[in-house]
Amino acid sequence: MSSVFHGAITVSIFGQSHAPGIGVVVDGLPAGEKIDLDELQAFLTRRAPGTGSWSTPRKEADAPEILSGLADGVTCGAPLAAVIRNTNTRSKDYSNLRDIPRPGHADFTAQLKYGGWQDVAGGGHFSGRLTAPLCIAGGICKQILARRGITVGAHIAGIGGILDTAYDPVNVTAEDLLLTSKKRFPVLDDAAGEKMQAAIEQARSALDSLGGLIECGVTGLPVGLGDPMLDGMENRIARLIFAIPAVKGVEFGAGFQAAGMKGSENNDPFCVEQGRVTGKSNHAGGILGGITTGLPLVFRAAIKPTPSIAREQDSVSFSKMTDEKLTVHGRHDPCIVPRAVPVVEAAAAIVVLDALLDPPAILPGVLGKDED
Repeated sequence: MSSVFHGAITVSIFGQSHAPGIGVVVDGLPAGEKIDLDELQAFLTRRAPGTGSWSTPRKEADAPEILSGLADGVTCGAPLAAVIRNTNTRSKDYSNLRDIPRPGHADFTAQLKYGGWQDVAGGGHFSGRLTAPLCIAGGICKQILARRGITVGAHIAGIGGILDTAYDPVNVTAEDLLLTSKKRFPVLDDAAGEKMQAAIEQARSALDSLGGLIECGVTGLPVGLGDPMLDGMENRIARLIFAIPAVKGVEFGAGFQAAGMKGSENNDPFCVEQGRVTGKSNHAGGILGGITTGLPLVFRAAIKPTPSIAREQDSVSFSKMTDEKLTVHGRHDPCIVPRAVPVVEAAAAIVVLDALLDPPAILPGVLGKDED
């Protein structure tokens, strides 16, 4: 099923953008984990709509209702089910899209696959709205990982050709990764962030949109998570990152830049520090052969420009089989990148916790309670 992530943890997402609600069921979480619901709400608020001029004006509280899986705020071994009620929908804005698809959107492929029975309101289950329940699952996983010294964080790496300061791939710390979590516009370099926001406003004024890059890092990982070939950490992460509707590319470490390097430049020399083997550089992004090296895991996701723009575009009419002009109405983000930052974190956290729980355990006690 396309809306289910299978592993030691199973994450099943349901709902549509303008349905009564959206939600998630997470099975396989370790029992006995205290979940801070205030912290979870703060994480969801980072993704929520209506939080800035770069966001859709649609207002949703995105307050999750936990239906099962917690007893007195602690995971109890039962599947955790949560729902978010949709309260601010305007479905009439989408009535013409069943016949005239938006360029760059899934309207066209949905029409062909589902024969016109798809829910077009707000994009239905193709909408970025479905990343809210993904953030419920990922926000919970982040809390469980943090207790084990594993930190997941991300920032806007670039928008409209304007770049933020990149993470140090070898020496990035948990503090570095958490630096943007309290920021309304999640960048490391605030001056660059101001230029990005100006570029977004310029695109909005021109009835257009912008895409960008998100960089994500994970620190505190043990050596040995993942497997070669089809179940490597790159494979696992990329699969869930591509569940984010706007993502068009993922690269790890040096990524596509490695294609222009020599082996002597791309190879990460080994060294011994404080009695353990590590690397002097991290072009591999913390993964070799699909398996974590113990260095920070660093990857970037490419986010396409929002396809729903108010500028007139060429399209077609399914019913008439004629060329048509389309002007998209409704409330849409001129740039989805800022709100996608916590979504990328959520996806990474789910995959990392899943890998830690995936038998056979390579490090007994990794998920056990700290010894006195």
